[in-house]
Amino acid sequence: MDVTLHLAQDPEADELLGRSALAALVGMLLDQQVPMEWAFKGPRTIADRLGADDLDAHEIAAQDPEAFAAVLSEKPAVHRYPGSMAKRIQQLCQYLVEHYDGNAELVWKGVSDGKELLRRLEALPGFGKQKAQIFLALLGKQLGVAPKGWREAAGAYGEAKSFRSVADITGPESLAKVRAHKQEMKAAAKAAKASGK
Repeated sequence: MDVTLHLAQDPEADELLGRSALAALVGMLLDQQVPMEWAFKGPRTIADRLGADDLDAHEIAAQDPEAFAAVLSEKPAVHRYPGSMAKRIQQLCQYLVEHYDGNAELVWKGVSDGKELLRRLEALPGFGKQKAQIFLALLGKQLGVAPKGWREAAGAYGEAKSFRSVADITGPESLAKVRAHKQEMKAAAKAAKASGK
C-alpha cells in the first residue's frame, strides 16, 4: 500500500493511512460516533504517542490494556470513548496476530473473490457487515484491491460515482458530498420514525 488518502484531511495522518494497512483498519474501526476526520486521524495520534512511525499489531496486542487505554485517553482523546475503543483496537490486533501473523494487509492480499474478502473483513473484531462493506469499497475504489465481484460484495458502497461513505472521499469537495448524503439519510430515518413506520 502506498497511495494518498484524504480521510483525515490532515497530511501526516492521511500519509500513514495510505501506506499502512493496519492504520487504515484502525481508522475504520474508530469511525463511529465521532466525525470521520477525527476517527481517521486516530492512527497517526496513536503511533505518535507510542513513539512509532507506524502501528504494529504485535506491539499493540501485547500492551497492558490499562496502559493502552491511557494512550487513547490522553488529551485530546483519540475517540469519544477511548477506553472501549482501546479494547477494540487491541482485540483487532490480537486477531490479526493470531490469524495473519500481525500483517493486516494479508486480510486482502491475494484474495480473488469479493465475497471472500467481505467474509474476511466481517470476521474482524469490531467490523459488522456495514463497516466491512464500506472498507471493502475503500479498498476497491482507492487502494487498488479489486477482486472479482468486489462492487457487488460492497453493496451500495461499491457503486461508482456515489458519495455514501469514506470510500468516496478524495478531498474536501467529496467530503462535503458524503456529509450531505449522511445528513439526508438521518433526516429520512427520523421522518420515517416520526410517521410511525
